[in-house]
Amino acid sequence: MVASVDLVTEFERAWADPRNTAIDLPPVDVNKVLRDRYDVDRDLVYTRTMMWDMETRKASAPDFYIPSVVRPGSARKWPSEDPDRFTRASQQRLWLDPDEFGLIIEHVQLGRAEQSIWFIGDTGHTTPDGHELVADRRQPLFHVRHWVDGDENEPLNRWRILHLTNRPDQQTIDFFAELGQNPYLRDFIEVHIREVLGYRLTRK
Repeated sequence: MVASVDLVTEFERAWADPRNTAIDLPPVDVNKVLRDRYDVDRDLVYTRTMMWDMETRKASAPDFYIPSVVRPGSARKWPSEDPDRFTRASQQRLWLDPDEFGLIIEHVQLGRAEQSIWFIGDTGHTTPDGHELVADRRQPLFHVRHWVDGDENEPLNRWRILHLTNRPDQQTIDFFAELGQNPYLRDFIEVHIREVLGYRLTRK
């Protein structure tokens, strides 16, 4: 799939399909949340440049940047001929059954001009050494778009997710609505600030 399908077009096609469960989470104003919800050991203005660095790192290492969702050490990545396209697989918590993990396979497209990354879920993948991977089927396939919005010194973290369903699923909508009300930064931003930028953060 990764070699033959335009991943951006596939995401937009699925997003426009009213049968799917499409969720646009609230934008996160990172610097406002830092001011309101954190003590930081020294002055920090989180920029668009920093956020894009985080997004590209997270795309390749989801187990490091999203430890609350992705099982540590489970992420694998296979490149394509295009350096901005690859396939990844990892063990992730099921959205509505978070005590359970399942194999999630995603084809990834980096859009450097747009500072956007698209993740297209797939049911299976054949690795370069011929190993057949099969995605967990206990939840619908899902596609994700993460991107950077806002100004250089006032960036917004954006996140859309859609599940391929026969009709919008209210339980999934409610789950992400609650997730979007979290007053703190998304964990991947916290990880980037602590582990890459070297700041100490304490939640108020």
